[in-house]
Amino acid sequence: MKTILAALAATVMLAAPATALDLTDLDDAERQALRTEIRAYLLENPEVIMEAVAVLEQRQTAEQAQGDAQMIATNAEALFRDEDSWEGGNPDGDLTLVEFMDYRCGYCRRAAPEVNELVEGDGDIRFIVKEFPILGEQSVLASRFAIAVRQLEGDAAYKQAHDALIAFRGEIGRDTLARIAENLGLEAAPLLERMDSDAVSDVIARNHQLANRLQITGTPTFIFDDRMLRGYVPLDKMQEVAAQIRQDG
Repeated sequence: MKTILAALAATVMLAAPATALDLTDLDDAERQALRTEIRAYLLENPEVIMEAVAVLEQRQTAEQAQGDAQMIATNAEALFRDEDSWEGGNPDGDLTLVEFMDYRCGYCRRAAPEVNELVEGDGDIRFIVKEFPILGEQSVLASRFAIAVRQLEGDAAYKQAHDALIAFRGEIGRDTLARIAENLGLEAAPLLERMDSDAVSDVIARNHQLANRLQITGTPTFIFDDRMLRGYVPLDKMQEVAAQIRQDG
């Protein structure tokens, strides 16, 4: 609120004569007169308030985007060239989409089919999944299982496990994960044992450290080349962002 008021005051001051910009030489009576003038101006021109707020929001958005781009550039190696994360889509695509996700996140579930449609429909997007469990023990179990599947069974099996987990609506425990493994034609025992390994724990820890450096606190969060998209983004908006990145290219 203070920032908005400051923007409003600055807008009014810019509309006032140049001599009014120097507040250091005003006495109390002159300051009160200035306040009265500003109030009268705003009452007569209320549209200035919305114009000032719009300018402020545009500046904040631009500053946020610039900060995000810098953080992404600084962490590009961990984001885009991480051998511990599954990659899909076109490995030689002109764009790269990274998703930080949690299997218990409702918006991640909502986004999943649209992300798949985006990647498959575009045909020129490389897609990377970052396991980022933040919603409790069941989230951690699900991610541990998915990572264990990839480490022991490979990328194709991981994709199947990932899709099964994102679509699953029940409680997640080791018995549940064993059944999911069996339904996928995988041997459950080695996967359940691998879940507790340091190799799996290290992947999750590195993803959390990366998210912390990028100031990511929620899921889903998308990194689309040099842009950060926080929260669920509908398919049409994602397509617009892809087109804009290519246009800016």
